[in-house]
Amino acid sequence: MTKQGIITAKTNNGIAIQGYEGSFHQVAARSFFGKTVAVIPCASFRELIQIAGDAKRSAGAVMAIENSIAGSILPNYNLLQKSKLKVVGEIYLSISQNLLVNPGVRLEDIKEVHSHPMAILQCLDYLEQYPWKLVETEDTALSAKLLHQHRSKHTAAIASKLAAELFQLEIIAPDIHTMKNNITRFLVLKRAGTFEADAHANKASVYFQTSHDKGALSKVLTKIAAGGINLSKLQSMPIPGSHFKYGFYADMEFEHQKQFNQVLMSIESLTNNVKIFGVYTKGKLIKG
Repeated sequence: MTKQGIITAKTNNGIAIQGYEGSFHQVAARSFFGKTVAVIPCASFRELIQIAGDAKRSAGAVMAIENSIAGSILPNYNLLQKSKLKVVGEIYLSISQNLLVNPGVRLEDIKEVHSHPMAILQCLDYLEQYPWKLVETEDTALSAKLLHQHRSKHTAAIASKLAAELFQLEIIAPDIHTMKNNITRFLVLKRAGTFEADAHANKASVYFQTSHDKGALSKVLTKIAAGGINLSKLQSMPIPGSHFKYGFYADMEFEHQKQFNQVLMSIESLTNNVKIFGVYTKGKLIKG
């Protein structure tokens, strides 16, 4: 049983993640499944969904869905909608960017800093104190891996603490990001039939459409509020093939599942194409 109360199927397959080993996706996977979980790096979120849906290739996936600074990752909602995967948990990861070097390297030895452009941007206030050349790369964790492989004495990388651990690097400057409240939310995805219902569930992710009459969405939201449900997220997305009509992704928080079921019944006549992505325990914030 995991920390979130989900009982997983017995399998030798790993968990699909986007990016390389040492990425924040792997940090999130470890926080949910434990430090010994095997991960399957994927080049894209589309590949992640494909591998997660294949019983011969994985036991599921961990996928980023939104960030407190950049907002929702809209393409991932579409990927989730088209898949048959279920959300069985979530992780809120406080992103910590660190300056990594090979053992023995000092700040005065550094001439270049390599990392993903977003990570560099997040750390500019720190980096601009020094006359370093900033080199944009494909991935933070890959930058750390290449730094280790090349044994450079004049290059540093910006990456996670896990990357430092995996590639035997030293953290010469921790937490160099400017905005400290940088949190990414990850969804834990499983195939139907590979997990048991979460007895402690207090959150659900759903999708629904409404008619496009005046006040239709307002009526749905009123029913949700009347049922004592906290609507912690409401994300509109265009309905493919329609003329600017929208469906809605919603996260609902509740005290017990009966309460959630009653609310679903109350909005049944006001909605269509309802899809429940998953019912699970609300995730806790952890430091990456």
